[in-house]
Amino acid sequence: MLSDKAKSALAGAAAGVVNGFFGAGGGMVLVPLLIGWVKMDQRKAFASSVFIILPLCAVSAAVYLLRTEFDFLRALPYLIGGLAGGFIGGRIFGKVPTKLLHRIFGILLIIGGVRAIAS
Repeated sequence: MLSDKAKSALAGAAAGVVNGFFGAGGGMVLVPLLIGWVKMDQRKAFASSVFIILPLCAVSAAVYLLRTEFDFLRALPYLIGGLAGGFIGGRIFGKVPTKLLHRIFGILLIIGGVRAIAS
């Protein structure tokens, strides 16, 4: 049987692979693994996922920057909006009931899955 540290490392590796392969989405793999496999509290899993995904995104971004052409000015409005949204989401996170967070996350997974299948 795997230790909690081994499970955590494998969950992080799965998130990193997904993040690197698709350019995003590691948190969608990581949150369910942290909750179900590592037995982490849901609110702590969401917060931990954000903290874990930051360096994974930095690594993925560096790889993409080195391997493909990148238009920073075109991405800038998304970055600004994402920073604002992240700040707002982080501020209200503690006020949203865990059950609602879980449902919103599930809906986002379903929407993402349907869009991926439809495209």
